[in-house]
Amino acid sequence: MSGPPIVEILIVGVTTGGETFRPSDWAERLCGCMSLFGEDQRISYSPYLKPIVASGIKCVVVDRRLEQMSPEAFQFLMSFCTDNELQVREGRHEIRQSLQVRKDIRVA
Repeated sequence: MSGPPIVEILIVGVTTGGETFRPSDWAERLCGCMSLFGEDQRISYSPYLKPIVASGIKCVVVDRRLEQMSPEAFQFLMSFCTDNELQVREGRHEIRQSLQVRKDIRVA
């Protein structure tokens, strides 16, 4: 069973001038703006915003569905990119498969 297409954009931790964006934890900080603490008291990033490292460069993957779900949050991210002269690129375009959960698994 396949779901709707997921279209992502990538915020790259390199400025339009070619400089590495600082501070080094900028991606985690940016994603932290939309994170929540779960019942286990651990931070959980939004499913629409994830920090990654691609080819040794800190990046943030943004699910384009965020633009429809929370236009203000999406605009905040795009303004952050513009204000800090960060590169923004197209990300993956894929159909995500839904997970099949097995109910016959027992934990001892």
